[in-house]
Amino acid sequence: MTDRTDERLMQLEIKQSYTEDLLDTLNDMVVKQQDQIDLLLRELVQLRRQASDDGMPRQSSLRDELPPHY
Repeated sequence: MTDRTDERLMQLEIKQSYTEDLLDTLNDMVVKQQDQIDLLLRELVQLRRQASDDGMPRQSSLRDELPPHY
């Protein structure tokens, strides 16, 4: 191979290495975010249970509630 081809090949390998590292980093971030989402969903379910146990009226949707001026 020529020197130019060797240099291009080396540059491609370097880019590929950085791309792999970026992909691993992004994958770790996605896993952490999913863990946070799962935790928040569990906490939301727990809060809804506490609210219904405390006798607070449960609203199915804000759209179902009429504004005060009606």
